[in-house]
Amino acid sequence: MEENLNQRIAALASDCQLEALGPDLAAAVVEPVVERSGSQAVIRLEVAYPAKRFGRALGKKIRAAVEQLPGVDSATVEVTTRITPHQVQPSVQRLQVIKNIIAVSSAKGGVGKSTVSANLALALAAEGARVGMLDADIYGPSQPRMLGVKGRPDSEDGTSFEPMMSYSIQSISVGYLIDEEEPMIWRGPMVTKALQQLLGNTRWKDLDYLIIDMPPGTGDIQLTLSQQVPVAGAVIVTTPQDIATLDARKGLQMFRKVNVPVLGIVENMSMYTCSNCGHQEHIFGSGGGERISRDYGVPMLGSLPLDLRIREHADNGRPTVVADPDGDVAGLYRQIAVRMAAKLSMQATDFTHKMPKIVIKP
Repeated sequence: MEENLNQRIAALASDCQLEALGPDLAAAVVEPVVERSGSQAVIRLEVAYPAKRFGRALGKKIRAAVEQLPGVDSATVEVTTRITPHQVQPSVQRLQVIKNIIAVSSAKGGVGKSTVSANLALALAAEGARVGMLDADIYGPSQPRMLGVKGRPDSEDGTSFEPMMSYSIQSISVGYLIDEEEPMIWRGPMVTKALQQLLGNTRWKDLDYLIIDMPPGTGDIQLTLSQQVPVAGAVIVTTPQDIATLDARKGLQMFRKVNVPVLGIVENMSMYTCSNCGHQEHIFGSGGGERISRDYGVPMLGSLPLDLRIREHADNGRPTVVADPDGDVAGLYRQIAVRMAAKLSMQATDFTHKMPKIVIKP
């Protein structure tokens, strides 16, 4: 009888996880550890993605469900996090101070990729992860403005950069090294070399995730980065518009060709709600992200509205996740970030950082 009740408690905890993450992330659901003392139950979950705020909400949901069971008067839920490195492309050497690199790409300009990148990085940090941001858009760096960072990065040894800090995340961008209005008139090989130096010569401090805000397009720069940077997964940002989804599909195919798993699709500017009358309208069409998700078998991580506040927050250097952390839009960003990290947790773990070294002495 007692074993049967424990099984029912475990099943409820798993059902609550599945409901919170979504059916397409069923493999991210972890088996709970259930302990009981009489009518009191303790449920422990160790998840492989950041879950500071998400874990509290999940814990409340599990507790409410379990306490409805006959024989359970009270329940305690403990949600802890253990983030591990995941496999990257074959023959690409990973950086030991960064567990996972996630590329955020759109393959097209003007769809809000940089705004999404900044908010996802901040959302992961809000969930308790150690996060960095690499602004890979050399020709149009926007992260310094969005993250509200000014000044130049320090260099203690003259050969490496100290990452700039903003809202608890580390970041580096060519925008920190030039004047805001100075154009970068460089050819592709120079840009690729500069990005490799920004990544490899920055003294990152033990990151769980590094978000790369990729430049638009699917040309030589993007392909070289995808082949030489140890990327654990990619996220595709699109609007519902057919013109945008055409390029998004190309970007998705590019990552697949270089063996970078696509973690999912984010549909930006999905719907506009009039601030005066509340009327909702799909200005850029509807269903574009869902069609890509369905056609290529990748998760639809979430949809974001066309909202004036998102633009205002980014322009003012306080992205929505920090400007209005308890608002509905910030909640959408956090939900997408958790789903993104949960999808990554379903991939194979990389144990190369734990492999022993063999030293042969004469």
